[in-house]
Amino acid sequence: MSERAAPVTATEEQRDDQETPSEEPSEADDTESATDAEPTPVTTGAESVVRALENAGVEHAFGVQGGAIMPVYDALYDSEIHHVTMAHEQGASHAADAYGIVSGEPGICLATSGPGATNLVTGLADADMDSDPVVALTGQVPTEFVGNDAFQETDTTGVTMPVTKTNTFSSEPDRVGSDVSEAFALASEGRPGPTLVDLPKDVTNAETDREPDEPRTPDTYDVQERADPEIVAAAAERVENASRPIMLLGGGVIKGDAAEVCREFAIEHEIPVVTTMPGTGAFPEDHELALEGAGMHGTGYANMAITHCDTMVAVGTRFDDRLTGGIETFAPDAEIIHVDIDPAEISKNIHADYPLIGDAGTVVEQLTEAVDESPQATKWRAQCQQWKSDYSMAYDTPEDEPVKPQFVVEALDEATSDRAVVTTGVGQHQMWAWQYWTYTEPRTWVSSHGLGAMGYGLPAAIGARFAADDDQEVVCVDGDGSFLMTLQGLSVAVRENLDITVAVLNNEYIGMVRQWQDAFFDGRHSASDYGWMPEFDTLAEAFGAEGFRIDDYDEVADTIDAALTYDGPSVIDVHIDPQANVYPMVPSGGDNGQFALTEDQL
Repeated sequence: MSERAAPVTATEEQRDDQETPSEEPSEADDTESATDAEPTPVTTGAESVVRALENAGVEHAFGVQGGAIMPVYDALYDSEIHHVTMAHEQGASHAADAYGIVSGEPGICLATSGPGATNLVTGLADADMDSDPVVALTGQVPTEFVGNDAFQETDTTGVTMPVTKTNTFSSEPDRVGSDVSEAFALASEGRPGPTLVDLPKDVTNAETDREPDEPRTPDTYDVQERADPEIVAAAAERVENASRPIMLLGGGVIKGDAAEVCREFAIEHEIPVVTTMPGTGAFPEDHELALEGAGMHGTGYANMAITHCDTMVAVGTRFDDRLTGGIETFAPDAEIIHVDIDPAEISKNIHADYPLIGDAGTVVEQLTEAVDESPQATKWRAQCQQWKSDYSMAYDTPEDEPVKPQFVVEALDEATSDRAVVTTGVGQHQMWAWQYWTYTEPRTWVSSHGLGAMGYGLPAAIGARFAADDDQEVVCVDGDGSFLMTLQGLSVAVRENLDITVAVLNNEYIGMVRQWQDAFFDGRHSASDYGWMPEFDTLAEAFGAEGFRIDDYDEVADTIDAALTYDGPSVIDVHIDPQANVYPMVPSGGDNGQFALTEDQL
């Protein structure tokens, strides 16, 4: 969370100089004077809400206008905050979520009451599952109508309570701005997550001269930063005595800006590193110690390392079922050192032999200081390298078959920089983008993990584009079914002239469902065959974006180059092998060490 400097005031001598200028002020002087001017006084609850966002350093917000939220939008009219009008509220919440992932600061989304607020729920649930910092501001009917089934009334705080870190029904004009400030602070402090403030229209319309408080958490909100020193010492001794150690880096490493200290620890002690899907980018995948992602569709070598390790330093992970498979077969020989800022995650799914509660970076620094000798694990590292050779992520590209999706992902990776930001929808394309792109930096992988929300990719690319540096490419790898759910966001990308590239891996199926139906439901493709898909390149042109199409291997490189070179939103309709499947695969609840490389092995 950024801190705002105190307003600059002129000295008496400067004021005298300003009163008797020796020459006419230049245009630059006017600009400086306007910049240094005191902000206009707050006069309404809505202005207090916007002032709270400005005080927090908010630069962008994503939303959809409507009746109950209209006073806040009227106040935004005079603000320097750039509001991005989205094509659907779900898109607003996903864009805010991605903005928070890439920037590290809470993303802001706005919606009106009733259907506007309920349309945010998918994005809030996604942010809640993935611990992403988001602040949602929702309009509400006037307080005198609350509970009377008024037009566009919904119990927004009741509906969103299960999928937010905290939410507030703001009922006082003098307090409404401070409620927003507090929500902003809570979204990013400790374990990040979505917060919501419900804003009745009479409260935002009401008069007030109360300036909002600066963003800060309540006095009762206490986050433990440092782990118990005795447990740290015991965990350090375990690391020193390990013969088959691994580090497992989760999304909390990235959320806590702990990637660098984790990298240094692993490299100093030569410990192989596995990542969860949310932890992608926490450790460079081109490093010799990298075993990449683990879990249901993780690499065979990562899953073998988890299955056979004797010591696991797990940082910032909640050990979800897609990672662990069957609990009883997950790292059966390992003693678990679990670092997490949320005590509720300790031993929730996997028992922690060494529970280290605290900030990820701080606790790993404690471990670094406590570990005196590196583990003697030369043979173990050699074994991990052997697994990388035995279970390499290879695939065939027969010329007489349709384009393989893995080839397209690798071509996109090759054509972009190491700092390119990748967003995805959910399905087979998400797994291929995860498996076949080499990630070396945190905050470059943006996807829906715990909730698995189809339609996430395009609005996430919009949010990511506003958060990313100008020299970072933003590429959305989407599936045809996922893209179809939120493609109206192309209108936003065109209006805002956003330089994003969308590659739709089009197999005319809900591909992951089709794969499971083939494996477990005798190939009965109930409601998964999407042979009626539109021509996405033509559709992109209708929105005003640039459209491309790929049917053959010899078109891949030049088409990708043209799409990336185009200064604006572009869509590549990539017609891939409709029978391509995602492997390795661990059946749900299965043993990670018994992953399948073909359907026959399931």
